[in-house]
Amino acid sequence: MTPTTAERRGSGLALLAVLMPAMLATVIASDMVNLVLPAIGTEFGASEAELAWIVTGFLLMFSVGIPFYGRISDRVSLRRLFAFALVTYAAGSLVCALAPDLLVLVLGRIVMGVGAAAIPVLSIIAVTTLMPEGKRGMGIGVLSAATGIGTAAGPAVGGGIGEFLGWPALFWLMLAVALALLPAALRVLPGQAPAGAGRLDLPGGILLGLGAGLVLFGITQAQVAGLAAPSSWASLVVAVVALALFGWRTVRVAQPFVPPALFTNRVYRTAVVVAFLAMIVNLVGLVFVPLMVVDVNGLGPGEGALVMIPAGVAVAVVSPLIGRLADRVGTRPLVLTGLAGMGAFTLFLSTFAGGASVIPAGVGMFGLSVGFIFVLTPIISAAAGALPPDQVGVGIGILQGAQFLGAGTGPALVGVLVSARQRSGGDAVNPLYAGHEGAAFSDAFLAMTVVVVLTLIVAFRMSPAATPARDADKVH
Repeated sequence: MTPTTAERRGSGLALLAVLMPAMLATVIASDMVNLVLPAIGTEFGASEAELAWIVTGFLLMFSVGIPFYGRISDRVSLRRLFAFALVTYAAGSLVCALAPDLLVLVLGRIVMGVGAAAIPVLSIIAVTTLMPEGKRGMGIGVLSAATGIGTAAGPAVGGGIGEFLGWPALFWLMLAVALALLPAALRVLPGQAPAGAGRLDLPGGILLGLGAGLVLFGITQAQVAGLAAPSSWASLVVAVVALALFGWRTVRVAQPFVPPALFTNRVYRTAVVVAFLAMIVNLVGLVFVPLMVVDVNGLGPGEGALVMIPAGVAVAVVSPLIGRLADRVGTRPLVLTGLAGMGAFTLFLSTFAGGASVIPAGVGMFGLSVGFIFVLTPIISAAAGALPPDQVGVGIGILQGAQFLGAGTGPALVGVLVSARQRSGGDAVNPLYAGHEGAAFSDAFLAMTVVVVLTLIVAFRMSPAATPARDADKVH
């Protein structure tokens, strides 16, 4: 019996009622520990380098897991995968909450990362495959809103709960959220496995995950210990070898982990590049605007985080609206508008932020975040709509893997630039910047403006089709 429109609407709302809090918890979990690391270090007598593994372990599992979950979703039902993710996430949270030492805490974070990696990719797949075509953009917008809220709330939740209840309370909270969502996910998500899936190229998937994880780890180590450190250059060398072997295997096996046909699709290929570059710019803003107002304006970390709240609220409000707009006017106009806005506000940050007032920093981050949502929401919807059903899982996994790689590499690379400019001193490259102390940050935001211009050039190659559905027909 065919479901009625009201039934579809109800099931869509029920689906988003599960996916949105799951996305929210995942994003909060990635950032919530940052402000409690000193307290953890004091309790366990750990150094900063050792404490970094609490963050790095989670992120490495995220980067390795995203493409795997996307590929496996072409073979295993969303219900089973989502339930596995929530149970794993809950188990990792429990281990962290009860951790007697740093090693156990890091292991718990790794287990959390294994579960958390599934949530973003499976949520996007669920929206694009289960919601009606005209509602997909709205659904992706709702998930983007959850990401925006989580990004803004993560440090505040971590700092507030950690200060008043102790850092283990953060993990008890995540455990409770995962267990509460589990029965709802089992009820809402479909239990049937996709039909017609071929063999899983496990060696190819391992090579891809190893390469992506080591790229992220190597760049992170280069920021902390310098590029000359063995942990930095050796990780990057092994990553290059792993990715080269992955490429070699992809063109030689009958059913590779990533079908080469994915990248003959112009819409999808463009979406991956645009998402990667736009995420670099967005994360650089999210990381370095708070650092700038602390270093240059002399605010405390808590006060610095307040600068980000307007941007987080704007993303939460605007994302669903952009999703609905994407369903009506198409992808290319929104993406080009968003990138133009991102470029204008990174240039604004380079010119005016870092002065006596923190208001320009808040305004710049507000505009940058809104511009980013104009890019991300329609680009995901277009990429999903451009893929045949048997490639949606792996395609979304690769797309989100590219986003995450941009999120990890962008701040690390710009951190090297900012450190080098702070050591060398001198005026900012931007001739319109009137300050001196914030010159390094001005240069960083100017570099991001250049990245946005390059992204605009790539985005102009997108099909001018009116809707994501029509984009799907223009695959070459």
